[in-house]
Amino acid sequence: MKVVVDEKIPYIQEAIKEIADEVVYAPGNGFTPELIRDADALIIRTRTKCNRKLLEGSKVQFIATATIGYDHIDVQYCHDAGISWINAPGSNANSVAEYIESCLALLLKEHNLPLGQMKMGIIGVGNVGTLVAKKTTTFGMTVLQNDPPRASREGNAGFSTLGQIAEQCDIISFHTPLNMEGQYKTYHLGNEAFFRSLKKKPIIINTSRGEVVDTEALLRAMDEGLVSTNAIIDVWENEPDINRELLKRAYITTPHIAGYSADGKGNATRMALEGLCRHFHIDARINIKLPRPRVTAKNIFNNPDDIILLAYNPQKDTNLLKEDPESFEDFRNNYPVRREVAMYYEAWDKYVERESKRKLNVLHRKN
Repeated sequence: MKVVVDEKIPYIQEAIKEIADEVVYAPGNGFTPELIRDADALIIRTRTKCNRKLLEGSKVQFIATATIGYDHIDVQYCHDAGISWINAPGSNANSVAEYIESCLALLLKEHNLPLGQMKMGIIGVGNVGTLVAKKTTTFGMTVLQNDPPRASREGNAGFSTLGQIAEQCDIISFHTPLNMEGQYKTYHLGNEAFFRSLKKKPIIINTSRGEVVDTEALLRAMDEGLVSTNAIIDVWENEPDINRELLKRAYITTPHIAGYSADGKGNATRMALEGLCRHFHIDARINIKLPRPRVTAKNIFNNPDDIILLAYNPQKDTNLLKEDPESFEDFRNNYPVRREVAMYYEAWDKYVERESKRKLNVLHRKN
């Protein structure tokens, strides 16, 4: 079995050796019909467009994208051509939720926002939105949830309308997939009409897809004071050619890396390989080894109230992108390792345990 793999998918090289006979690595935008013609499977990210132009005439029968989104896969063509595909729903949900948690912690620290008295509107309550809701409540915020597909299946109880969110919320966070058309179209969901319906000059957060928010409409809303200039933007229209004015004016601006924790990437890689094994009926143990956190217990001890920002502070990525927007793709492709908060609490617990034993031993020696 031959598999062509995006060279930037992390933690895959050792694990896939136990599965595939031949593995070819290529940049995400370097997948060509010639390269994949005799491949049995592809493992990709969002930069590889899997459509008729790429796939027609190839042997490919399976595609795994190590991402939550799959709008880069022509689903209809794959169905017609008999090509199976999977994505990695929920793989980086906790990473995105912790990104937003870090942004809120930074707003609290730098702007002293009264988060406990504010309302958060979450548009799209899937894997990510659900976790964002849980983490938001730790700041004491009231959460309003909007998810029309879920509301139609489950009933309206517990869900709010876009109008209610526009009227009541101090912070509005988008977590929808990108649907270009249909009943649940999300393309430019954050549009001129939506921004003009806002009542509380909210902070806008977008970590879903850039095209969910109309960039020009958001900039006009900033000009007219309809939204806060403390916008948090991780995803952009026309990536990597991002809007420089929005980059300049938003508070947090990062290069589509909210879901880029080592934990989230490891989850996505594992899900892609598990799907590959299922499709080709391969019995293999998939072992994804993640790096340890790059922080010492001493640092945690000196900043026990800032563990969230120790795990990830979005200001550094913001500064890098504002200073060098041309490097958007390079920042994203070569993003440094970042572990999730749980690993820092684990390091803290181990440090406390070691210190307790050390002090107990000192006490015993004195006695």
